[in-house]
Amino acid sequence: MWLCTGSTVNAEIGAGSGLDWLLIDGEHAPLSLESIQQQLQVIATYPITPVVRAPFNDTVTIKQYLDLGVQNLLIPMVNNAEQAEAAVAAAHYPPRGVRGVGSALARGARWNRVENYLTDASKYVSVTVQIETAEAVENVAGIAAVDGVDALFVGPSDLAASMGLIGQQGHPDVVAGVKRALEAGRAVGKPVGVNAFDPKLASQYLDEGIDFILVGADVAMLARGSEALATKFIEERTGAASAGQERASY
Repeated sequence: MWLCTGSTVNAEIGAGSGLDWLLIDGEHAPLSLESIQQQLQVIATYPITPVVRAPFNDTVTIKQYLDLGVQNLLIPMVNNAEQAEAAVAAAHYPPRGVRGVGSALARGARWNRVENYLTDASKYVSVTVQIETAEAVENVAGIAAVDGVDALFVGPSDLAASMGLIGQQGHPDVVAGVKRALEAGRAVGKPVGVNAFDPKLASQYLDEGIDFILVGADVAMLARGSEALATKFIEERTGAASAGQERASY
C-alpha cells in the first residue's frame, strides 16, 4: 500500500500489517528527505519491503534518496529507453553510472560501516520504472530491455489521462496497456506491477499474473473510513443525505 501522509506512525502500522510491500510516495505527497529517512528507519524493524518513488527522473534527487537509505527506487514518467537508461545511470556509481560519492556521510552506507559499499552498492539497489503514458506503452519493450531496469510498474491513472480517458483506469484501452507492459516484462524475465484500488480490477490483474500490486493508500483508507463513520453515525441517523456533499466542498 501507499504511504502518503509522512507519518512514521502510519508507516509503522503499515509495516506490521502483514502486507508484502509499502510505497513511500515522494512524487504526490509532501515528503521531505528527512521524512522519508525517518519512515525507512521505522519500517526497517519489520519484515516488509519498502519502495520509494522519486518525484521525477532526476540524477541529483536519486542520489539523495540512495544516500539516505533507499534501496528500492520507483522512477515515474519513464517514456522511452533513453530515460530508463538515465534512471539506471543515476542509481549506480561509476563506471556503471553517474551517482555521486558521499557514502561516508550517508545512511545508505551506514556511514561507511558497510564493508566495500562503494564497490558493492549496486547489489543493494533496484530500479523500477513507471509506464504511465501512451508513449511509454508504445516503447515498453525497449524500456523493459534496458540493462539495470529491474521491474516495470504501470500507473493506470496517468496512462488513462494520456489516452484522453482521465479517471477511467478500468477502460479496456487502459487495461490493454497494462497487459502489454506485462507481456513486455515477461519477454525479458522482469516483474511487472500495477496500481489498482478497485478490488475487482486488482483481482483481475492478479488472476492474469501481475507480479506485484498496490491496492490501497493510508490517506485513502482514512478518507473512506472516516466517511463511512459519518454515514453510519450521522447521515443514517439524522437523514442528512447532503452531509457528504457539504464535507467535500471547498
